Amino acid sequence: QVQLVESGGGLVQAGGSLRLSCVAPRSIFRVSDMEWYRQAPGQQRELVAQITPEGPTKYGDFVRGRFTISRDTAKNTVYLQMNNLEPEDTAVYYCKAEYLWNRRYEYWGQGTQVTVSS
Repeated sequence: QVQLVESGGGLVQAGGSLRLSCVAPRSIFRVSDMEWYRQAPGQQRELVAQITPEGPTKYGDFVRGRFTISRDTAKNTVYLQMNNLEPEDTAVYYCKAEYLWNRRYEYWGQGTQVTVSS
């Protein structure tokens, strides 16, 4: 069973920063688009950021330049640096690995809670 292991969530005041980390198995990490999603209570899960194996990134409109996704191939780890956090960013953040090989493969982490107090 493929496991993605997230860490770095917590409680922070508005305007503060957090860095989320997600470690994936090397064989998966090397070929996958790595993504961060989030889900707030009563809301649908939404894409926060994506980074391809080659490095291009994309972000949800709500990010507005506050978050940065990056990946470290040597550590099989994807990061989400979140700055200037707002109470609206409160959610469970999930890491996802996704690649195509005859069909689509998707693997999710267990989620990490981010709570931003006002």
